[in-house]
Amino acid sequence: MTLVPVDLFTETALVESVKSLREQLQHHGHRYYVLDEPEIPDAEYDRLFAELQALELAHPELSSADSPTRRVGGAPLGQFDSVRHAVPMLSIRTETDTLATGAENFDARVRRELGLTPADPPVEYVAELKFDGLAMNLRYENGVLVQAATRGDGEIGEDVTQNIRTIRQIPLRLSAGTKGNACPAIPPVLEVRGEVYMRRDEFEALNERQREKMALGAKGEKTFVNPRNAAAGGVRQLDPAIAAQRRLSFFAYGLGEVTAPAQGGPAFNTHFELLMTLKAWGFPVAEQTKVVRGAAELVAFHQYMGETRDQLPYDIDGVVYKVNSLLLQRQLGFVTREPRWAVAHKYPAQEQLTTVLGIDVQVGRTGKLTPVAKLAPVFVGGVTVTNATLHNEDEARRKDVRIGDTVIVRRAGDVIPEVVSVVLEKRLGQAEQFTMPRQCPVCGSAAVREEGEADYRCTGGLFCAAQRKEAILHYAHRRAVEVDGLGDKLVELLVDANIIRTLPDLYRLGLTSLAGLDRMADKSANNLLEAIETSKQTTLPRFMFGLGIRHVGEATAKALARYFGNLDAIMSASEDELLAVDDVGPVVAKSIRTFFDQAHNREVVEQLRACGVTWEEGAPAERAPQPLSGKTFVITGTLPTLGRDEAKDKVEAAGGKVAGSVSKKTDYVVAGMEAGSKLTKAIELGIKVIDESQLLELLNGSA
Repeated sequence: MTLVPVDLFTETALVESVKSLREQLQHHGHRYYVLDEPEIPDAEYDRLFAELQALELAHPELSSADSPTRRVGGAPLGQFDSVRHAVPMLSIRTETDTLATGAENFDARVRRELGLTPADPPVEYVAELKFDGLAMNLRYENGVLVQAATRGDGEIGEDVTQNIRTIRQIPLRLSAGTKGNACPAIPPVLEVRGEVYMRRDEFEALNERQREKMALGAKGEKTFVNPRNAAAGGVRQLDPAIAAQRRLSFFAYGLGEVTAPAQGGPAFNTHFELLMTLKAWGFPVAEQTKVVRGAAELVAFHQYMGETRDQLPYDIDGVVYKVNSLLLQRQLGFVTREPRWAVAHKYPAQEQLTTVLGIDVQVGRTGKLTPVAKLAPVFVGGVTVTNATLHNEDEARRKDVRIGDTVIVRRAGDVIPEVVSVVLEKRLGQAEQFTMPRQCPVCGSAAVREEGEADYRCTGGLFCAAQRKEAILHYAHRRAVEVDGLGDKLVELLVDANIIRTLPDLYRLGLTSLAGLDRMADKSANNLLEAIETSKQTTLPRFMFGLGIRHVGEATAKALARYFGNLDAIMSASEDELLAVDDVGPVVAKSIRTFFDQAHNREVVEQLRACGVTWEEGAPAERAPQPLSGKTFVITGTLPTLGRDEAKDKVEAAGGKVAGSVSKKTDYVVAGMEAGSKLTKAIELGIKVIDESQLLELLNGSA
């Protein structure tokens, strides 16, 4: 290609030429990658791209973050930065029931919450596909992509902007819609939520390239198990050039933070209208998305997609139902961290036949005993399975699983392998029926089954090696006794090296025992020993919580400490005496009594005391009314003087409760600087909003 000499261009003409090329490439890229309706040959697109690339190289001052040339990737990153989501990326409830039941249960819940009668018309829903990929939040400012972040834990994700720029279905600059396709103006701030995924043909091509590399002797290369893993790995590549080679795709399905209508943002009435606007702005939206009415049409959509899912060019593991009216969505609200107005309805998992080689019993971190079938290796749902859960003794007996049996195995929810049933006609001989051991296979402590529960649990508690690592981590948690610097990897090293066998061993550590650990320098060892020494001065609620007694959380530990005043009184209290404590019911009372009835647990407590762990004890608290008794608070934003944990402790000490989300049951929202969606929700629901000074007045009983 011959470029026009730069000096023949006026500055204005040069800028206009670059602008025109970008607009052409954006238009044709959208036609090709999103609509699958190309207007020009690939060679012509490549010519336009090369022309723009040459102009930008010759004139770096004309480079722009939204240029199509930026999709080829930038410099490799050292690590990903953290991103706090302005609006949390919440999960939705999953239904795994039969075809009719899953949809009907959801529709019935929605109608019940809305107070509808059988005479009222059907609720209108949007039925969507549940993509098997990676959730993503795309942030646009003034129509330009400025940030892309993974879901992470819902509150904080990872900044993967450079990698997301390589996905050609994601617009770098938004368009205001085509002629004859009117849509709202693009708001100053727009966060689009969607799924990054890999098409099946791209997945097969990727694995073929990997096999070719391996055949040539390339080190560190491997094939990928399924498209989702390949997509997730592509998004989290530190080198965007490698991410670009994965050829990922994207579907949009919702919004995060958006400029409010009062400030010029869009005002939508329905979820479907929102999706169609996203499509007009240039985002790909699955064509199968449709509006349906009532449970019967939800069932029909689920059935149709289940029958045709194998014909799709990408993987789905279910469908999603959402109430279409945004007004009704707001009315329905949330329960804990899940919207009442949406549900994911998954399909039955893939199933395969294999043979049971043995049945072991595993002890989980909470002491739960789980029978596990050891299987002849079988490939199920993209993974080679060698173990499958039998859940509990009742389930193992109901299915009558025995060693040597041929069984049907599936990945329940496409994740956890489980035995579905036995093929009885293939059973050979009379194998013995499975019986759960009555002693923990790890520590020998009694295995008990609480009334009304299906699971047996080891009563060894702090004594059981299977629970040891988790017990130590829980004890060292910042909300428990708190040992700063004692994290997962260090605990694993200490336990695996047999340096720590029980909690009291933590206080017997010395420089000599730590010196042999990998990457444990003298300074790190001294810092840990100082933190352990500091942890000896604690409080009774923290100590009680740190013991890890089943069903005893922070609030229960505080209630026990307030009621009894000292540990000996708690340890000797009968179940009836424990039941007199607020927040303690029959299950919790029995759990506390069972824990302290174990001699080795009492011994651990006494050894911790002997090692110098101490707290201020006193007489049982008077039963005077507390100023915040029966009130529920939500704390959001940064308070002037109180940390969030400190504010929570003060509220709970005064008899109040602190919740994580705003609902109709919330009495007060305590708002500080940079309060976000919780404050907005409180205002919408008419809940009283107070600041730190007003909270302190309530705590003092003067408000």
